[in-house]
Amino acid sequence: MVFMGDRATLLETGRFVQRHARKAADEIIEAVGAVDAAVDTTAETDADTENETETEARHRRAAERGDLASMSALGALLLRRGDLDGAEPYLRGATAEGDRAAANNLGVLLHQRGYAEEAAGWWRVAAVAGSAPAAHALGRHHRERGDEPAAEYWLRQAAEQGHALGAYALAELLEHRSDVGAERWLRAAAEQGHREAAFRLALALERRATESTRGPHETGTRLRTPGTGAIVPGGATGTGTAAAGRAPGEPGGAPTEAEQWFRQAAARGHRRAALHLGAILEHRGELKEAGRWYLSSAKEGEAKAACALGFLLRDAGDEESAAVWWLRAAQDGDGNAANALGALHAARGEQQTAERWYRAAMDAGDVNGAYNLGLLCAAQDRIPQAEQWYRRAAYAGHREAANALAVLLLQAGDANGAEPWFSKAAEAGSVDAAFNLGILHAGRDDDRTALVWYERAAAAGHTEAALQVGIAALRDGDERTAERHLRCAAGGGSAEAAFRLASVLDARRPEPGPAVLGAPREEKSECEEWYERAAQQGHRRAQVRVGMLAAGRGDLAEADRWYREAAEAGSRNGAFNLGLLLAREGSEREAALWWTRAARAGHGRAALRLALLAARRGELTEGRHWCARAVELGPAEVAERAARLSEALHQELTA
Repeated sequence: MVFMGDRATLLETGRFVQRHARKAADEIIEAVGAVDAAVDTTAETDADTENETETEARHRRAAERGDLASMSALGALLLRRGDLDGAEPYLRGATAEGDRAAANNLGVLLHQRGYAEEAAGWWRVAAVAGSAPAAHALGRHHRERGDEPAAEYWLRQAAEQGHALGAYALAELLEHRSDVGAERWLRAAAEQGHREAAFRLALALERRATESTRGPHETGTRLRTPGTGAIVPGGATGTGTAAAGRAPGEPGGAPTEAEQWFRQAAARGHRRAALHLGAILEHRGELKEAGRWYLSSAKEGEAKAACALGFLLRDAGDEESAAVWWLRAAQDGDGNAANALGALHAARGEQQTAERWYRAAMDAGDVNGAYNLGLLCAAQDRIPQAEQWYRRAAYAGHREAANALAVLLLQAGDANGAEPWFSKAAEAGSVDAAFNLGILHAGRDDDRTALVWYERAAAAGHTEAALQVGIAALRDGDERTAERHLRCAAGGGSAEAAFRLASVLDARRPEPGPAVLGAPREEKSECEEWYERAAQQGHRRAQVRVGMLAAGRGDLAEADRWYREAAEAGSRNGAFNLGLLLAREGSEREAALWWTRAARAGHGRAALRLALLAARRGELTEGRHWCARAVELGPAEVAERAARLSEALHQELTA
């Protein structure tokens, strides 16, 4: 049989790919993987411009006159409509006359009727004659039967003719064998408009880029996961209530090749590609466009996109709209969204509703649900139930649940029971757990082991751990290491670290020279800036030091402000220095009030000042009272002066 190179077969791989690859082929491959994707409808060259009914009538008239192209086209039209009985005689007739498109479509018809081997025979005939759709269908047939060499041969024939479905199927086969050649054919299919190929190619490119920057064990685009911070002994807390795991790449960078392919697939209606594209754009800060792609994906039924859209809306202040999308995602089985709903209701005080959603998250397989149930119970002082949920999440591998469980055990006095859970959480990457292990060992006076865990947590960015490492380095005399860790902790918001860093820098400053009349005021040094940062966070010793530096510069108003703030917060040094400042300005009565507060809080110098004031006013008994207090409080030089003054007052009283 000689097959003709007629008009229908010449256009076999052209308009069919353009018209149908984006819709039917992708949906079929994704949904059921049927061989229906091989239907060759390209013999219909005028279907884009003519009404289908008119086209069918025209082809029927021509087919009755024996027109081969119309017989093939009419058979394809009826086959696509599902009229197998009507299509078969036309396809057989055209096949008998040598039309390869009809031979391919006859194979599709027979396959739909369950005659797989007979279908494969006609596909082989068409494929040998050069039909790319038939080669693709034949390759799929062999792969379904486990004959991979034959499958690869025919799929390669289709792919090399530019058949998008054939290239994608070949890429799948090669990828299954971990063959590096898979990416070439994914790219070929993607370039011809195959949306699933574009998506898979984007994933492969993203995975490669991620591995090169993070290492081989961290891959993929990460989406948001709500959760809550760990409870750390000493009042410290872990991360915030909704941490966002972002897509790989640097914010503000140029679009990567992976992003471009995600964009192409998303533009063709691929909902998972739209989800990934939204995550990339959100990471880059392009929230408006990210929201559009999340919305597009969510409307197509992608629960993760609905969940991510909810977070965007929540961050924009629209909690009500966020809840609508989270509800939609949660009802579709998204545990992340169920957790988000639980957190929303918990924040509103609706504990029962929150618990219901956390349970829904757990039922959806999200271990965060059990962890959040534990947090909810702990907040209500339902400690046994909290421990139960923490254990459930911890046994499932939730590291922060393991840390929280260990905290509960430690608070109950079971340090030995807590330690293995802290260790498990720390080894799984919980920074809070590593810090807590440091606290645990420090409580046992095992400073060496405590420092190991503090250093581990500090290396991961834990502020309080960095402070502890800095303090240890200062104790050992390693000022350089101390400064490095104190800078990290101070930059992370630790007021104590900022104060200690300022003290280190302060100790290096040269002694100030004598004041020169008319000299310009000195700029604030770095150490003063760190003191101020700590002072602004309420650190009382830093407030006193900032006041002293301001007084040294002659800025008495600034000094008064900081001394007063420290004194009102309970600083006895602040009260004493404020008294000195007020006394120099002639406000001795107010100065006495602050010195009294300082002396009652244990400040010996303030007691001595009060004794001197009383002596000057002739209140000798009052003066002796404050002398006795100064002797009691010290330091030694103050006690000595107070004793001499007390003796003088005694002599005056007994004279």
